[in-house]
Amino acid sequence: MNNSTQETSEPHLSHGGKNLLLLWLGAAIFTFLTTFVALKVYHDSGDIYLDRSRPGFLPEKSETKDSDEASFTFSDTGKITSENLGELLTNLKAELNSLNDYPVQDPFGASALSNETLGL
Repeated sequence: MNNSTQETSEPHLSHGGKNLLLLWLGAAIFTFLTTFVALKVYHDSGDIYLDRSRPGFLPEKSETKDSDEASFTFSDTGKITSENLGELLTNLKAELNSLNDYPVQDPFGASALSNETLGL
């Protein structure tokens, strides 16, 4: 055989795995940086304190009710006695009365969102 007719074939090495790893790393760093910047702006702008869906939201002083009454909780274990039921009914009636004192007659109507009802 002639060496000139025989080609030396070297395997072609692919760098796809390395490129894919670099792409993943770049995307992860970009994601963390943009999330950090967004949360920093969210906190520094004060909007974080307006988000009432957060579990740690602290209401303003004007929104809290100072009540000396302890909240009623009905025991989920133990026997049901007439005394327990009487206490439960008394507390339920108090809650129903507070709902009946709601300033809007039709809470699902258009008047529920009026400026007067909302205090605007």
